[in-house]
Amino acid sequence: MSDTPIKAPVAVLFVFNWILLWVLWVLMVGTLASQELAVGGFVAAIGAVFAVKVAEDGPPLMGGTLLSPRRALGLALYVPYLIWQIVLSNLDVARRVVSPSLPIAPGIVRIKTTLKSPLGRMVLANSITLTPGTLTLDVDGDELCIHWIDAQTGDIEAATKAIVGGFEKRLEVIFG
Repeated sequence: MSDTPIKAPVAVLFVFNWILLWVLWVLMVGTLASQELAVGGFVAAIGAVFAVKVAEDGPPLMGGTLLSPRRALGLALYVPYLIWQIVLSNLDVARRVVSPSLPIAPGIVRIKTTLKSPLGRMVLANSITLTPGTLTLDVDGDELCIHWIDAQTGDIEAATKAIVGGFEKRLEVIFG
């Protein structure tokens, strides 16, 4: 698959985004009252202007590439993986709560990421925080400071593999 960005004329992009955002507004407010439709149309237009600006300049922090089939596929594969990891972590934490005999060894560990994009690092840090049992405390360059419910190791490489191994390889496809 090519990494060539998908480009559309500005007017088409504006109208597409405006309609999409307006429909989303209507679905979220749950009414077809005229004042809600008017406010939603106005807010959607503002959002569409920003979307067009991002499409023209390229999104911040991603090197100017808006969307490619490779990145779209990577995102489509990442979201179910993230949801699955959240479910597994929830089950692990719940098991530890109902079985007090299970070991809990909380600790703070440092991990090192290979992600180069600041946006990719942010998504990684948020993915870690969304996963029960781990919490991102700090991001400093390519190092993340993580609170881990079961700090099995203090070794940076082993902790990195245990906490972010699956996330990182999938985010690499999306953010480079």
